[in-house]
Amino acid sequence: MAERSTAAVDVADNSGDEPLAAKKDTAEEATTDGVAEAQDTAEQSAPEDATDTSDEPEDTEKALATPELHSGHKLARRYRLEECVTRLDGFSSWRAVDEKLRRAVGVHILPAEHPRARSVLAAARSSALIADPRFVQVLDAVEENDLVYVVHEWLPDAVELTALLASAPLEAHDAYQLVSQVSQAMAAAHREGLSHLRLTPSAVLRTSGGQYRIRGLGVNAALRGITAERPQRADTEAIGALLYASLTQRWPYETDAYGLTGLPKGVGLIPPDQVRAGIHRGLSELAMRALANDGATASRQDPPCTTPDELAKAVAEMPRIRPPEPSFTAPPDYQRTTYQQGNYGTPQPGPRNTVVTPPVVPPPPLQTPPGRLLKWVVSALVIVALGLGSWQVADHVLNSHDSKDTPTPSKVTNDGGDKAASQPRPIAISGAHDFDPAPGDGSENPEDVPKAIDNDPSTAWETKRYIGEPTFGNLKPGVGLVLDLGKAQTVGSVTVDFVGSTSVELRAASPDAASEPTSVDDFTKIAEGTGKEVQLKPSKPVKSRYVLVWLTKLPSAGDGGYRGKVSEIRVTS
Repeated sequence: MAERSTAAVDVADNSGDEPLAAKKDTAEEATTDGVAEAQDTAEQSAPEDATDTSDEPEDTEKALATPELHSGHKLARRYRLEECVTRLDGFSSWRAVDEKLRRAVGVHILPAEHPRARSVLAAARSSALIADPRFVQVLDAVEENDLVYVVHEWLPDAVELTALLASAPLEAHDAYQLVSQVSQAMAAAHREGLSHLRLTPSAVLRTSGGQYRIRGLGVNAALRGITAERPQRADTEAIGALLYASLTQRWPYETDAYGLTGLPKGVGLIPPDQVRAGIHRGLSELAMRALANDGATASRQDPPCTTPDELAKAVAEMPRIRPPEPSFTAPPDYQRTTYQQGNYGTPQPGPRNTVVTPPVVPPPPLQTPPGRLLKWVVSALVIVALGLGSWQVADHVLNSHDSKDTPTPSKVTNDGGDKAASQPRPIAISGAHDFDPAPGDGSENPEDVPKAIDNDPSTAWETKRYIGEPTFGNLKPGVGLVLDLGKAQTVGSVTVDFVGSTSVELRAASPDAASEPTSVDDFTKIAEGTGKEVQLKPSKPVKSRYVLVWLTKLPSAGDGGYRGKVSEIRVTS
């Protein structure tokens, strides 16, 4: 079920409700669910129509009491509480262990009579219906023994955006990936009628593979009692604030929040490229378009973005920002040994008391007895004679055979050329890109596609992470890579090297195709296989310009999900 990966709460330093794990800078802390900054920060960072209803009358003080639990307590005889991450506003958040599946999980716990218990349960159960790998999965939502608790994924390899921005702003490529992935994910959520309303830097995580994931979909807002009249606008402006902070390392409001310094008072909301030099112009304008309803001024040419879907389309229309080239460290200069001219090989004067080793005199050569030398000469002559005789016999047989068949010199040359031409030869791949025809699902790490055809097995292109089943979580039939061979050529085989055993099909477009097909059904399956090094060889050579390497079943990623990795592809005739 689907919530963001951790169970912590982000509380502002001036709120007085510091999480118990607030001083940890470990990967576990980076993956705990954030609940909120202080009340004044929440009002500053949320849009005008977002309302925090967390203040209850005094007669509900008893209902807001945090359940008295301790480490080692078990829920449903399965979830063992390990560490309390936060106690706040009548609920607590824990890192726990699912003893049945032997994995770490996060748990939110609050009393069943809590005034927001029902809304938290409803939000958790609704978000669990979205099987989108860009959201942290809600695994369970239960009311039991006067307690309501929500169990969700725990991502030990993920880091909060708050921690990433603590040291420096993001590079242009990373900021582009952030706004692209988050806007696409929220657009998919709103199509299902769900909103986040607490999309803060602590609610966005980046995994070790570079993917951004969102935690607390619907649940974080329900825990705080936050609602909004226009939820799409609220989430769009929150994404704009995330992009603004990622580019400038400043919070786009006058109040400091999430460890970031706010803008100077009285200057208003100014574009990111006026806050910090060297910021990508297109991303700066995109942040202002998303924040236009919050006081920003959109560009004259482009209208403001009021929904995540509009923002995702605006990102897709931008030129793709490539990752920076990897830095190369030159090896140290080779240290050559120099000699004084004219003294090469001559011992140089050394320090006193140096022991000089006398030169080694080689022993005299052994004298071969005359009788043995004579035997060697005779044996050599016999061998030469036999060799000459054999050569003459072979030449006679070949000449007689040639006279019967009457071949011409040109015929022999042509036969040799045909034999060489029949040998497989490598076909150069002029271009490649990711292929995911599922509507609205976005791309599959397009920036890493060149790693699959760079003749370097240490690099790899990888798919997104899918949960539940190796068949892409039953969300789609597959994903893959389209290879452009430059022109229609005869393909004899395609060899694919994977990281982990993977099921794959080889598909080819029609040789008469004027352009690259956009549907998987426009490619004809010509071979299939499973393994780590798979040679896809059709029953007979196929002529095509566009070849699709189509992954149909992924290996385990080792973290409860599934991900495919292609390290190298080779095409031969």
